[in-house]
Amino acid sequence: MRILHTSDWHLGKSIEGFSRMDEQELFLNDFVKIVKEKNVDLVIIAGDVYDSANPPARAEQLFYDTLKKLSSQGERLTLVIAGNHDSPQRLVAAGPLARDHGIIMVGTPKSVLSKGNYGKHKVVDSGEGYLEVEIKGERALILTLPYPSEKRLNEVLHDAMDEEEQRVKTYGQRIKTLFDNLSQKYREDTINIAVSHLFAMGSEEAGSERNIQLGGSYIVDGGCFPEKAQYIALGHIHKPQVVPGTNKRARYSGSPIHYSKKEINFAKKCFLIDIKAGEEYNLEEIELKVYKPIEVWKCNSIEEAIDRCEENKDRDCWVYIEIRTDRYLREDEIKEMKSLKKDILEISPIIKNENTEEIDIDSFSEKTFEEIFKEFYKKERQVEPQEELVKLLFEILQEDRDEAN
Repeated sequence: MRILHTSDWHLGKSIEGFSRMDEQELFLNDFVKIVKEKNVDLVIIAGDVYDSANPPARAEQLFYDTLKKLSSQGERLTLVIAGNHDSPQRLVAAGPLARDHGIIMVGTPKSVLSKGNYGKHKVVDSGEGYLEVEIKGERALILTLPYPSEKRLNEVLHDAMDEEEQRVKTYGQRIKTLFDNLSQKYREDTINIAVSHLFAMGSEEAGSERNIQLGGSYIVDGGCFPEKAQYIALGHIHKPQVVPGTNKRARYSGSPIHYSKKEINFAKKCFLIDIKAGEEYNLEEIELKVYKPIEVWKCNSIEEAIDRCEENKDRDCWVYIEIRTDRYLREDEIKEMKSLKKDILEISPIIKNENTEEIDIDSFSEKTFEEIFKEFYKKERQVEPQEELVKLLFEILQEDRDEAN
């Protein structure tokens, strides 16, 4: 079976108030071409289809048009799960119509799909958190865990754990319990995979996906994932990567577009997986195009910034301008830069005087809690904190959060 893993499309997303949907439409057109050229059997979209629970009409239209093209009149199966940015109910609303096109939509961990034909393929078995599909004579058992909030996770574990267990077990331990229970469905004659949208400890964030784990909440580690899964398709982290501690079985495909300036230093990808029952998968990383780059211009004076705007006024790119200066910018200087170069997202003065260190006045708000803690720890102790210490801190914060609620 040939599977293409993608996630975090964030249709409808903006950057500093500027829409990214023109770029998203270009990506979706290219994605459909990739799927057809690679003769993909199953497309997995691992959450965050949209950027908000109430996406703009154009974003929904782009999504449905893309699903129809991917389907190729039911010849191909597509599996979509909800991420933390999606409204599960809104995402699956078109499920009954999508079924005829071979499109499977899973909104919550408690979702149970109807058995039967999906396009030219079949769902032969289904229950809370799993489905078994038949594609061209091959069977795949797929564990599905859409974004598991505390409430949704407790609901699905209600019969498996008593109230005391639910109270004392960490979020990660409850995720492990759920996967351990579901993985009993795996068989030797099926392709055994899992798909979810969550944050795994040790994964590298990229700046656009923080609000799922505020205060250390909703964090798991590699040991939570099902050991018998041959491949685990994840969404939420925007940087393509392997989850530590999973022997390369669990991967984030990342977002298809650079959604912040912290993402511009790595390539965007989707993953093509060839897999058979009982065997290790083969993987091809498919690098995606950059349709409109995000650039950070570091200038040593206001005059240099104005000159650079003049030199690049005809280039199609998003721009953050950082200017090292001993004074704040005048309004007329800001207007001149913006009149020369369109799509300037932000102009940041980095103030330096004789008595203070150089300070980027916008940098602090861009950092995650984990980054701030690590920087503080290193400054005080002159060494990097161990991952076990960072994990312990998050667990303490989570306990405090649970007590407060």
